Amino acid sequence: MHHWVQADSSDFSGTLPQPRSGHTAVNVGKSKVVIFGGLVDKRFLSDITVFDSDNNLWFNPECTGNGPDGLVGPTPRAFHVAVAIDCNMFIFGGRCGGKRLGDFWMLDTDIWQWSELTSFGDLPSPRDFASASSIGNRKIVMYGGWDGKKWLTDVYILDTMSLEWTELSVAGSLPPPRCGHTATMVEKRLLVFGGRGGGGPIMGDLWALKGLIEEENETPGWTQLKLPGQQPSPRCGHSMTSGGHNLLLFGGHGTGGWLSRYDVYHNDCTVLDRVSVQWKRLPTSNDPPPARAYHSMTCIGSRYLLFGGFDGKSTFGELWWLVQADDPIAKRSSASPSNDISESKDPRVTSEGTQKGESPFSELQRRVGISIAPSSELHVEEELDDKELLDLSSRSTKGISQKEQDECIQEVRNHWKNSSPGSIPLRELGHLLRDYRRLIIRHDLGFDGSGSFFTADGPCRQQTYRFFHIKLASQLRMADIPNLLTEYKQLFST
Repeated sequence: MHHWVQADSSDFSGTLPQPRSGHTAVNVGKSKVVIFGGLVDKRFLSDITVFDSDNNLWFNPECTGNGPDGLVGPTPRAFHVAVAIDCNMFIFGGRCGGKRLGDFWMLDTDIWQWSELTSFGDLPSPRDFASASSIGNRKIVMYGGWDGKKWLTDVYILDTMSLEWTELSVAGSLPPPRCGHTATMVEKRLLVFGGRGGGGPIMGDLWALKGLIEEENETPGWTQLKLPGQQPSPRCGHSMTSGGHNLLLFGGHGTGGWLSRYDVYHNDCTVLDRVSVQWKRLPTSNDPPPARAYHSMTCIGSRYLLFGGFDGKSTFGELWWLVQADDPIAKRSSASPSNDISESKDPRVTSEGTQKGESPFSELQRRVGISIAPSSELHVEEELDDKELLDLSSRSTKGISQKEQDECIQEVRNHWKNSSPGSIPLRELGHLLRDYRRLIIRHDLGFDGSGSFFTADGPCRQQTYRFFHIKLASQLRMADIPNLLTEYKQLFST
């Protein structure tokens, strides 16, 4: 079991990185994570922020170099690639404004010096949203991207000693061109997952490329892998982080509902287990960070560190830990705020089954197994006040009696109870989710219609509601909708 814990001031010292998305964060050596570039409020960045994990210190190194326009290093950019080889971080491409970049840089992290590299050979075209990974401690492989006109499916290998690029000639069938994917070296293979492809569809396929290790003398070729287990939904802008024998996939965005332009951002964790060679959903004991894409996730020892990202509206700047249950940080995720549970030394249980002095928030959490932050709003709007719910009825609701309004609400609920997941229009998902939350609170606590809560009669039934914490339909994944509808229907049968 893993725990999500938002980092706080006790975890670090120094100057934390500012919010951003489309940046890179790479592990350099055994104790450094180097963050470069990104985008915030339409402003492209070129700063370097470093986390020293040995000293739990964030700092901005004073870099030297001879960059363009009086800069010491690369021009501001986002959606570039960054790969570390020994103490050096290599940067290629990206975007600044509407311009795709094709320049090539190296940062020596021993002396914090930038150098623009003059490479030769088969030079890759300018691009953004490509992905790259190291091959051993000398070479870099880069795949795909977007050059402003077309999606790419080419493969380039860079020798960091000779600075020679080689376009790999691959026999057989190729993956569809794409950008916004991940490309990760696992032993002798490059694994590519997801991305957005030609024409705009978002993909959830997994491909393996062989023939990257000269000593193996293999003919380069792609193989599409169809692994067992809980495969992640199609997405782009996600992260794939190597840790132990697992590859951890987090976040990204895809399309949801029944309209191809409806973006859904994800915050789920899926593991590709390299030992059993299957997908697994990573169990976590508490609510994950807000859904996002174009973030970074790095592995530091047994911990993962999440930073930044974008959810279609906001750019994130907070830091999150994903840790194992025995990690000291994990204790913070289970600590109960003093104002959430009564501090009475002699708690009594009333005849209705509620601990004396216990708030409705705590009661709901205790009985149905959901986590509610003390700042969460547990307000329930009466159906008759929910005008948008009434408007979903097929009949006119203007000037009708309360009895007729009740009949309209029942008509909408019957429609959802008799619907299949694929038949519910996208515009109704938010109303369905709001009614689902309303019915849970009424079902497990009771609600007297005046805005106050009371404990429901009858034996306490332990029921877990997986979507109660979700307030916006845009946070739902496609795979969640059948389960949400099932739980909604069950609320009428118990």
